[in-house]
Amino acid sequence: MESYVRIVSALSRAAAFVAAGLLLASIAVICQMLVIRHGLGRSAIWQNEFVTFALVAATFLAAPYVLLVRAHVVVEVVPLWLQGRAKRVLGLVAAGLGFLFCLLVFATSLEWWWEAWSQGHRTSTMWRARLWIPYLSLPVGSLLLTLQYVAELWQIATGRRPPFGSPHEVGA
Repeated sequence: MESYVRIVSALSRAAAFVAAGLLLASIAVICQMLVIRHGLGRSAIWQNEFVTFALVAATFLAAPYVLLVRAHVVVEVVPLWLQGRAKRVLGLVAAGLGFLFCLLVFATSLEWWWEAWSQGHRTSTMWRARLWIPYLSLPVGSLLLTLQYVAELWQIATGRRPPFGSPHEVGA
């Protein structure tokens, strides 16, 4: 299971790297769009759509890394009151619910992506982008997040990582 955690962690980091690349590409495209529109007085055809799709994809692809490093927003009112076993059980319940939700999102989004791919759906704009390409980030991101939740559940259950805690609390 340790190797599973290492592999999923590496995949989460790789997805975050891709997400960062999408953010940088979005910035470059916005700058290019400003030059085209305001500097040259020409219309921009694909830029708005690309930036929207890239930012949404970056959000889904970065989510597993956010869970890995625990950079997500956590409301700690109840966990601060709990200690020991009760805190661990609450952490397992919370991670289990997160796992189930992500599994549901993965299954649903896979159907959505398949429909767009198999039926050749495109955007209704002049760019006519194939929708399966931007839609792919949702099943990929939710699958990686589901796998990251499995690692999180195992680490909490075995005491390798504290529930709701910061990394310096390991072993506490």
